[in-house]
Amino acid sequence: VVQHNVELISIGNGTASRETDKLAAEVIKLVAAKMPERKVNKIMVSEAGASVYSASALAAAELPELDVSLRGAVSIARRLQDPLAELVKIDPKSIGVGQYQHDVNQRALARSLDATVEDCVNAVGVDVNTASVPLLTRVSGLNKVLAKNIVEYRDAHGPFPDRKTIRKVPRLGDKTFEQAAGFLRINDGDNPLDRSSVHPEAYPVVERILARIGKGIGSVMGQPAALKGLSPAEFTDDKFGLPTVRDILTELEKPGRDPRPEFKTATFQDGIESLSDLQPGMILEGIVTNVAAFGAFVDIGVHQDGLVHVSALANKFIKDPHEIVKPGQIVKVKVLDVDVKRQRIALSMRLDDAPGTSSRSGDPRPPEPRRAPAREPQSNNAFAIALERAKLKK
Repeated sequence: VVQHNVELISIGNGTASRETDKLAAEVIKLVAAKMPERKVNKIMVSEAGASVYSASALAAAELPELDVSLRGAVSIARRLQDPLAELVKIDPKSIGVGQYQHDVNQRALARSLDATVEDCVNAVGVDVNTASVPLLTRVSGLNKVLAKNIVEYRDAHGPFPDRKTIRKVPRLGDKTFEQAAGFLRINDGDNPLDRSSVHPEAYPVVERILARIGKGIGSVMGQPAALKGLSPAEFTDDKFGLPTVRDILTELEKPGRDPRPEFKTATFQDGIESLSDLQPGMILEGIVTNVAAFGAFVDIGVHQDGLVHVSALANKFIKDPHEIVKPGQIVKVKVLDVDVKRQRIALSMRLDDAPGTSSRSGDPRPPEPRRAPAREPQSNNAFAIALERAKLKK
């Protein structure tokens, strides 16, 4: 911590995570006692798919001098710094979110997942001066070849000073630039508008707005009060309609707005580190790791996710668990039953439920259908008797 001036420790939630978390807590306590001026924090992050990345050709190209396990550690740290930029490097299926993903049409699944990832990347935007090839590939209008050309141009000529310079990248034509420019951001460039989602084509609209209020771009961006009272209809023309002008004003008020909610992490209870530490009736905090048709799986820090059955998600009938929970959500759960032998934990989000009331015992499988009792064949015909017995055996 002292040697590398560490301020934040990112801990993967996989094997030995609670032990590592305990060690980090002791180190932080020691640092606080000896060097009160140093502020060190620790955060647990999901390492789903990190092993897939660390063994990939991309990781070998990015971190050739590091061992596979150390590449995984780098990935876990990057996930805390910029989760989106790191997660795009692996196949979405490797994250392991969702039910029965191997039972559906793989081509349709891949197409749907790729579209979702692309939507996420474009909604947030990409810093063109730091983005990797996999991240740039997800930007609307760009492909792998163009993304590689952007990175190679950046390595050869240094950071892009403005969006216009992106046009100099080989094979990046006017149509591609038109499609991608609004999603490519330059944070410390010559023009402050280059760090917003305002497309270069719409810069004249911004200039008209600035001329109307008599202020510079630096004193307007991020200052909602400066734009108060302006009517979007005043700035429309043949090329830019009312919805576009509204979006431009919104972006000027909150440039580069992060669409994610406030960052929160679950606090796992001290002393609860394995299944044997759990007792029915305990109320714990956990993170939803997966949502299926029959309920939600919750990580409560014991290396084994517990199941909140769909019937225990709320005090009302729930048709689809996604109505109540989503992966990554922090929830409070009550332990109903613990089966150490079968490594199963039954949880409930209805905190008034009595322990031991779950008949599911954390088993995600549906109950066996009731069968009618077998009856002896009544026919006197030997062939018919044999046929009926065969049917009953089936």
